[in-house]
Amino acid sequence: MGIFGRQQGTLVSIHEDNANTKDWLILLEAATIVGHEREKLRVALTTKDRQLVKKRRLFRKPEYFIILDGYDPRIHALYFCPQLYKHEDGSLVPLTGPEIGQLMAKALEGGAIEKAPWYAPNDCLPADPVIKASSKMEFDSLVVEPPGTRADKMLRAVGSPDKT
Repeated sequence: MGIFGRQQGTLVSIHEDNANTKDWLILLEAATIVGHEREKLRVALTTKDRQLVKKRRLFRKPEYFIILDGYDPRIHALYFCPQLYKHEDGSLVPLTGPEIGQLMAKALEGGAIEKAPWYAPNDCLPADPVIKASSKMEFDSLVVEPPGTRADKMLRAVGSPDKT
């Protein structure tokens, strides 16, 4: 925070439930990669550190904001994700921030809006978010197994003939 209460960065409004959690902060970027073979979403930032701003107004609930450098609602979407784990050698191993970001980008890729990666300087902020939420993306829990894991091995074992 600078002198006279000015902060460096953009204030991004968040829900009060996310204000005091220790979840991962995942910033996804859409429509910034050009070319034929490209992913729709890119992980711009993964962190657990955050600068929180709480604004109070008379007779209203407090509003919570996070300070993010370079945030642009035309291309960025902000998500909170709890710590995820993977099975490795019979034990649970925590995933790193970039790994969690990649899993989220792949899960949300279908909802990313296709648009040109540029915009005019006088364009107003979009009414719709960069990533459209669908009923498929609302879940309480999700089990993600990358290729070559237990599920693939079980399928190969079921499909192969017995040697007895």
